[in-house]
Amino acid sequence: MQPRVSFITLIVRDLVASRRFYVDGLGWPVEFEGGGEVVMIRVGDKLVLSLWDEASAVAELGPVGRGKGAPPFTLAHNVATKPEVDHIVGEAALAGATVVVPPTERDWGGYSAYFADPDGFLWEIAWNPGPVGQSVL
Repeated sequence: MQPRVSFITLIVRDLVASRRFYVDGLGWPVEFEGGGEVVMIRVGDKLVLSLWDEASAVAELGPVGRGKGAPPFTLAHNVATKPEVDHIVGEAALAGATVVVPPTERDWGGYSAYFADPDGFLWEIAWNPGPVGQSVL
């Protein structure tokens, strides 16, 4: 198996609200929509963010667990400059995101913030001046 991720699927409570946030609010283009069950957004050359309606997911996967606190993972969007972090966090807030951690200088030398989408999935917006951070731009 090659080291590759093709889809990141977020199981969402309200597909209409999630579509409104990502597509209308953040301006991300829809690549595919299917039967009120899924919205797919290309987020990289070979990477798709899939928003999957929870009822449809349960029908295929079985019960979906949700607990208190942050989900045990984050998604990240790296940018080339510190001001871009501030700008994107502001755009996300206007689109309905909850800013969880405002833009902050980090001990590791970068600058980042976290916001939550309508389902509480956390996005880190980061300027990472190190080689790994720069390699994903």
